[in-house]
Parts: sequence; structure tokens; C-alpha cells
Amino acid sequence: MTPAARTQAAIELLDAIIASAAAGGAAADTLIARYFATRRYAGSKDRRAVRELVYAAIRHAGPVPASGRAAVLALADSDIALADSFDGSAHGPAPIEPAEPRAAGGVAPAWLVAALDRSGLTEAQQAALIDRAPLDIRVNSLATTREAVLAEWPDAVPTPLAPLGLRLPSGTPVEQSELYRAGLIEVQDEGSQLVGAALAAKPGEWLVDLCAGAGGKTLQIGAAMDNRGALLACDIDRARLQRLAPRAERAGVTIVESRLLNPGREREMLADWAGKADGVLIDAPCSGTGTWRRNPEARWRLTPDRLDRLRAMQAQVLSVGAGLVKPGGRMVYIVCSLLDVEGRDQVDAFLAANRGWSVETPTMGTPHGAGHRLDPATHGTDGFFVACLRAPC
Repeated sequence: MTPAARTQAAIELLDAIIASAAAGGAAADTLIARYFATRRYAGSKDRRAVRELVYAAIRHAGPVPASGRAAVLALADSDIALADSFDGSAHGPAPIEPAEPRAAGGVAPAWLVAALDRSGLTEAQQAALIDRAPLDIRVNSLATTREAVLAEWPDAVPTPLAPLGLRLPSGTPVEQSELYRAGLIEVQDEGSQLVGAALAAKPGEWLVDLCAGAGGKTLQIGAAMDNRGALLACDIDRARLQRLAPRAERAGVTIVESRLLNPGREREMLADWAGKADGVLIDAPCSGTGTWRRNPEARWRLTPDRLDRLRAMQAQVLSVGAGLVKPGGRMVYIVCSLLDVEGRDQVDAFLAANRGWSVETPTMGTPHGAGHRLDPATHGTDGFFVACLRAPC
């Protein structure tokens, strides 16, 4: 592909990503994969160059751009080579007109920036939310040690905070490695490892991962339990939960029972666990503001109405989780968001409505209300809020 053809491809992809964000459709990664699946003439260098341009344009544009062309033009104003690729050739974009609209830069749409401001994030903390994320893995303690993996993977470095984490060069094909195929490692951000460890899982306990998804934290908990005890992984998303079984088999986690829940019937479907769990992990559905480094177009998908729906879901899962905890047991509430309405405010409301519950302090992050926060600028991790709660005896 010529440079002009690469630029045109990026514009077309951005148009599709903008439309998909508005409609709640497929994510950018999926759209890019589909695009190149029907364009076999594009080589690996072409695909990489187009992908990098697409994501550079997404990261630059805070508000939703008017078009893919406007998003790329915003970059072309400071990139002569990119501007030259608007050459009007057969497969390239039309020449640039001086008065054409450009996408506005920034961290996010204005209403979201205001919400981040109200949540106490500085400009530097907000800007770091759209940086590129590092590639972190978690060593499976059931099968090996961090030192053993380092010996096999010399370009890895230990993560500074998570004791089983390693950081790899960006672009490392982790899932093609023998270490991954053998179940010795899992791809997991260091922050995710830290908040998952906040449950302090121990062998022999009865534990619940209430919003397990595909099971990343479930596998972490199972390894910490050394495959002794009972571990229930639940979710309302069948497709995501079905990914857990093959992952658990690869990782050698044998104590997991998965349970698909119907929305609104969670208490009924978990009645056999009511008041029995030593601990419950709630990685609640959220806006994902803390994961914009990995999914920057998510800033364009979030709306005030969707945020309100997520807040209602978070309050619901907190209530369901509390009903599973035995007297004196514990519950860890996590959101990969830095918005107070999803983190600090949710826990404050729960504590006000559930007298007798107390707060414990995790050994991570920065204190924030009844919990702690991790953020990219301060800790080099994805953004999280985590609160450790103790049920009354």
C-alpha cells in the first residue's frame, strides 16, 4: 500500500469506529480485524502502519470526531508526511482544504472531563488515561515461579508492585509462546493483579467471583487457594463465562464451578451460597475509564444515560454480594473506573444502607474515601477503585 492508501484506509476505519461507538457496536480492534480480513493485499507493515494511525487519531480526539477524515486531519496539521499523503491519488484521500474541520483534541468529551474533575483527578492524571498501556503478565503460581519465567524470558522485567507480575516489551506475541500454551502465565495488567489480590484468598475457603467475566481474576484466586476449597465464578454474560473453562483447564485451576445468572434472579440462583462465603469479589460492570489506555474509543461510547444504568447495576451487585457473605466475612468491590459515582460514592451509599459493615485498608494505591485508587500517572497501572469491606459478626 502507498502512504496515501494507508491514510485512506485509516480514514475509512475511523468512520466505521465512530459509527460503531454511536450504535454500541463492535470495538475498534474487531473492526480493524474485519477490515483487513477482506483486504489480503495489505501486508503486515501496512496493517501495522494503519492500525497505529487509527489509534493515534483516536487517542488525540477527546470529543467524538465528526468524521474519520477530521480525526486524521488533526494529526496531519503537525505531521508533514501525513499531510502529503492527502494527494488525491486513486486510492488516497482528497487534498486538504484549509477550512476543513479538524477533530478537537483532549482527554474525553466535555461532560466526562467534568466528571473526572469532580472525582479529584489532576490534569496529569487525566492525560495519562489515554497513554499507551504496557504489556503485563501474571505468573501462575500453581505451575511455576516468577524467577523461572524470567529465566525463560530474559527481556521481561518484574512489575514494581505485583509480586507475580512481569512486564514485557509491547507487541510481544504472548499467546503464541510455549509458556502461555502450557498455562504458566496469563495476560493481566499489574493493577488488575493488585486489586484481585485484595480478596486475600486462602486455601480451604469458600469464595465467590460474582462478576467473573472470562475469569482472569478467578484464575488468580484459584491459584492463591492452591486448588483447595470452593470457588464459584458467576456472570450474566454467557459468551464471556464460557471462556473460563478452557482457561482454567490450561492454568490447572480445578476447583472452579461456573454459574450463569439471569439478571434480576441472582439471589434466587445463588440461594445455596447465601451467608456461606468467606469472601466475595465484585469486579463490577463499569464505564471502564481506567482502561482507556487499552480501549481509547470507549470514551466515545459512554453517555450519561449509560453511566446511570451502570450505577444501578453496581448497587445491585453490591447488594447481591453482601447477601452471600457469612458473618465476619469479607467483600471486595472493584471498578476499573476513576469516576467517584462508580467507586467512592457507591461504597459510601452501601455503608450507609448496611450498618455494621466496616472498611479495611488494602496495601496498595492511594487512599480515596472508603477505598483506594490506582491510576496510570501515579502507579503505572490501569485505573481502579477498590474497597475492602468486612461483614458484621
